[in-house]
Amino acid sequence: MLALWVGLLAIAAPLGGKVADAESNETIDYLPESADSTQVVALQESLPGGETTEVILVYERDGGLTGADREAARAQVDGIAARYETAGEATAQGIPSADGTTEMYPVSIRGLAEQEERIEAVRDVRETVAEGLPDGLTVMVGGSGGLALDNDEVFSSVDGTLMMTTAAIVAILLILTYRSPMLWLLPLLGVGVAVMASRALVYGLVEMFDVTVNGMNLAVMSVLTFGAGTDYALLLVARYREELRRHERPFDAMLHAVRGCGPALLASAATVSAGLLCLMAADLNSTAGLGPVGVAGIVCSLLVMLTLLPALLVICGRRVFWPFIPAYGSEGTDAKRGYFARVGGSITRRPVAILAGGLALMGALALGNFAMPSTLNSEDSFVDTPESITAMEQLAEAYPDQSAQPIAVMARSDHADAVLDAAWATEGVADARTARSGDGWTEISVYAEGPPESDGEKATVETLREDLAALDGADAVVGGSTAQQMDLADTNADDRMLVIPLVLGAVLLILIALLRSVTAPVILLAAVVASWGAAMGLGGLLFSSVFGFEGIDQSMAVITFVFGVALGVDYGIFLMHRMREENLRGMDTRQAALTALRTTGGVIASAGIVLAATFAVLMSMPMVMMIEIGFIVAVGVLLDTFLVRTYIVTAASWLLGRRVWSPGPLSREPGADAGADAGARARAGAGAG
Repeated sequence: MLALWVGLLAIAAPLGGKVADAESNETIDYLPESADSTQVVALQESLPGGETTEVILVYERDGGLTGADREAARAQVDGIAARYETAGEATAQGIPSADGTTEMYPVSIRGLAEQEERIEAVRDVRETVAEGLPDGLTVMVGGSGGLALDNDEVFSSVDGTLMMTTAAIVAILLILTYRSPMLWLLPLLGVGVAVMASRALVYGLVEMFDVTVNGMNLAVMSVLTFGAGTDYALLLVARYREELRRHERPFDAMLHAVRGCGPALLASAATVSAGLLCLMAADLNSTAGLGPVGVAGIVCSLLVMLTLLPALLVICGRRVFWPFIPAYGSEGTDAKRGYFARVGGSITRRPVAILAGGLALMGALALGNFAMPSTLNSEDSFVDTPESITAMEQLAEAYPDQSAQPIAVMARSDHADAVLDAAWATEGVADARTARSGDGWTEISVYAEGPPESDGEKATVETLREDLAALDGADAVVGGSTAQQMDLADTNADDRMLVIPLVLGAVLLILIALLRSVTAPVILLAAVVASWGAAMGLGGLLFSSVFGFEGIDQSMAVITFVFGVALGVDYGIFLMHRMREENLRGMDTRQAALTALRTTGGVIASAGIVLAATFAVLMSMPMVMMIEIGFIVAVGVLLDTFLVRTYIVTAASWLLGRRVWSPGPLSREPGADAGADAGARARAGAGAG
């Protein structure tokens, strides 16, 4: 097995290194082909020069621009026009602000087919204009091209940092958990192998199935692989340590450990994978792409932890647990006097009060959803304001009556004049002009009165779409950066209505098949949904007031719901699977619930802390969206680990008794009275589990 994985890594390592080159971080790559803004880009590619890269050069001097400033600016713009193929006449003449402090030059670079070529061109422009300016004159490069460059640089800079930070946190937590100088190395090595294998698998998915991959998806996949892989390792090692006390040979102990916890690990991976695959039903390409990318991480984690890690542990033998080596025939730590035993005792004394109190707390936290900030705009999506956003803010201040960002309109050439007239007549339009024509289509650049992505410009885009749709034969479509953000919001709203029910249905079916019950799966599912709602509510209370964020990302609800529900159900599966196992052995359902809590509580608590910590690493990234995802998922996991699973689910199981397995066979007879066939049922349940 070890040799097999060495061979696989020799193939996977070079492929995994190529996955970064397959990223698509532009907003337009996220949208479905049916969106108006996507159609605009497709039509622009058919025009002479192909798709354009919009860049705005913003020259500014506090005391007012001088003649020498304007000459220097014009010389730079002419140099850019000589180096790249540009469109329009704006490159030859700047647009001064009313107060004379600012002059902007909208530059449309065309003829660059690949995304990397466009990003490198903008980087070259930014480096070029930063040199040779008169003292006191500043220049900023903004526009959609500048924003794409800043996005690319952010994700490129954090990839290695994210991996190292996650690995360091996981290593520290494993050392604290195992209190061994050697044991922590094996799970960490396994997780590293899983990350490399998953990146190679993702590259294969991109090449074969054209899956959309961006920096956010890869970052989430890395964190998910670390978190899930470490969780699987913790559960396997805990069971292996338990079996080493019962079996003399490590091989036999590992065989029983894999057989014992394997079904729960498989069910856990299947649940998370099913939830992630539901994302493929989303229209938003970035959300749909997260599905198979996340599944790649989960599958590789599971395979490594059920094959490579057991092989490494068996090779190392008992000594890997030094200094706390589990001796054959010895007794383990007495869990009957531990923390979770005391929790179980409190539940037996006040189950109704604990259940009601837990639900009340979750409901109170969920009320924070009403305080959730509005949709996040592009200028508010960075923790540290990059140059493109600073340029946008300067333009909004210097040109209060006109947006510096064009609204792109594509129309049939034989109706271009009518479309231009209709655009001029649209409320909120400050300027409109025709640009390129070709292949029967004409491009029209429209400038709104409101600042970019403001409510005013969004209203202008909406009105423009309505007015132009009324022109028969024009086939006009409206795009541009603001239109793309509006299409993203509409697509995300549709995806929420589709994906969330699919996730709930898929997870419920898997739980029913695993637990042979309907009541228990419904309890688990309701509990994790409550955890997600409470985590979202806490985010709503803190994102604006404490973190200072101006809004929440449009895809936040769908992404965090999938992770919150799918990952949260994991711990319920581990608890309920052990509870069902004890029931099948003849134990009373209430006592089985307490035994399951007592025996799984410690390892699941450790797993929950590890998973929450790995997702919390996302909060170190300089993107508001990633911080919000990390916070909500981490808080949701902690709530599920220490409140929902420990108190709410156990209290509900205690109150329901054997009815928790309704309508399955365990609900019709007390486990304690199973009679002589208890052992047969135990063997049948273990084989089917």
